[in-house]
Amino acid sequence: MPPAPTVKRIAFVASDTDVARTALTDLIGRYGQTEPKDADVIVALGGDGFMLEALHTYMDLKRPIFGMHRGTVGFLMNSYHDADLMQRITASESVELHPLRMQAKDRAGKTYEALAINEVSMLRQTRQAARIRIFVDERERLSELVCDGVLLSTPAGSSAYNLSAHGPVLPLDSNVLALTPISAFRPRRWRGAVLPHTAIVRFEMLEEDKRPVSAVADRDEIRDVVEVTVREDRSITIRLLFDKEHNLSERILAEQFVP
Repeated sequence: MPPAPTVKRIAFVASDTDVARTALTDLIGRYGQTEPKDADVIVALGGDGFMLEALHTYMDLKRPIFGMHRGTVGFLMNSYHDADLMQRITASESVELHPLRMQAKDRAGKTYEALAINEVSMLRQTRQAARIRIFVDERERLSELVCDGVLLSTPAGSSAYNLSAHGPVLPLDSNVLALTPISAFRPRRWRGAVLPHTAIVRFEMLEEDKRPVSAVADRDEIRDVVEVTVREDRSITIRLLFDKEHNLSERILAEQFVP
């Protein structure tokens, strides 16, 4: 685990909610403001949705991000306190994440790429169920999955949509990915699979003209896809900072014991 950064310059970013904007004003008044590209650390104020947005927006800067909860869901955020922020960040623990890289082709033959920190999802677009063929490392594993959708999740995202779809919660250091069906109709008893992080998963849409499917990588949606390939991209490392008492690994592990 890499050490937390020495903090002299902070860039504060916030969601558009009143509570986040008030916190932004207070913190800039106390600690000053630096442009993200010149900062030692970026402090994100909001909820988990805004944290994901910030991770995507500032990914290329390779700056660690320390989130404080000023939104709705705060699983990826630390608690909000405006005092001793420099000391908190210096004493924090760092978690490294690697995103999924999605390559998608639509019915018109156009190709797209997008990154996902949580998951890549295939979702039906109409009243009719999707029909999807699944390959893992170019070996056919399911000839036909009839479903509302299917997703591939990172460990960091396994306690989000993946968990809601009854997928497994994955420890952060497990080096695996969760392949989880969404409302599977056939085969009814297939609950998904746990795959090594090196796996390359390819989804082929069957009857795509009659049963259109969209592919969603966090915030990016591609509609009318015919083929989607997903793999983990270890060339990209994202660093999140957490107070020791808000350790992300522990919180993800604890999700497996929630009654």
